[in-house]
Amino acid sequence: MRRARAMPFVLLVIATCLAAVPARTEDVAAFYRGRQISWILSADAGGGYAACARAFAAWFAEHVPDKPSIVIQHMPGGGGLRAMSYLFSVAPRDGATIGLVHSSVPFAPLYGIRGAAFDPRQMGWIGSIATSRGICVAWHTARIATWQDMLDKEFIVGGSGAGSQMETLPALLNKLFGTRLKVISGYKGGNAIYLAMERGEVQGRCGGLVSSINATRPDWFAGRKVTVPIQVAINRNAQFPDVPAIVELARDERTHNILHLALAAEDMDRPILAPRCT
Repeated sequence: MRRARAMPFVLLVIATCLAAVPARTEDVAAFYRGRQISWILSADAGGGYAACARAFAAWFAEHVPDKPSIVIQHMPGGGGLRAMSYLFSVAPRDGATIGLVHSSVPFAPLYGIRGAAFDPRQMGWIGSIATSRGICVAWHTARIATWQDMLDKEFIVGGSGAGSQMETLPALLNKLFGTRLKVISGYKGGNAIYLAMERGEVQGRCGGLVSSINATRPDWFAGRKVTVPIQVAINRNAQFPDVPAIVELARDERTHNILHLALAAEDMDRPILAPRCT
């Protein structure tokens, strides 16, 4: 998905729905006149995904003919699987519904995750808002400050469902490296887990994004309220130059290849898609 070419693809998706190829701008504008675009988010309100969607919606609408309003609808659940399943099987295929899902969700069928009853290849991928690098983050009282701590101690983290990186990445680290991550599932999203960390319900989150914390908890890093024992990424984020990226710790080619596949989603952070018309 190439962000620079996102808007022309929007017109292509709409053109397919209108059975007008190539699309004429006046046809697309007529379609959207008096309509709203429903933007389905796989995350709950209050988190990084919601903040990005609110900031991006007005700009996005400016690039759609007749500039329709965009109404954000939150559909958390299953680590993004609920929203993706809705977009694949239920949502209208008329160009007036789009989605913003967790970047890990398109890979869920490949991993054999239960509940991933959709084919991401049959969706219309518009683009991604950003790229990102994941981290494990621990509350300052958890005494999980280094990678070695994650190997030596149980680390209790929050999760939001089977399709979320907050659950798949801890399982991956436990399997490949022998860490002792324990996932407490059932939270609505990343923001709910951040609140749980502040309340002492869990010790941290593994699979969170630096951008999400910077947007919703800007005092956490500056105030040393959290530590970053490992970057769950291919490369180090410049904000944490002394914290290793997990790929650096791969002991063999097989582990290295698995990590590159699992972390491929980081290059399509906050992907925007639409049900493909038939």
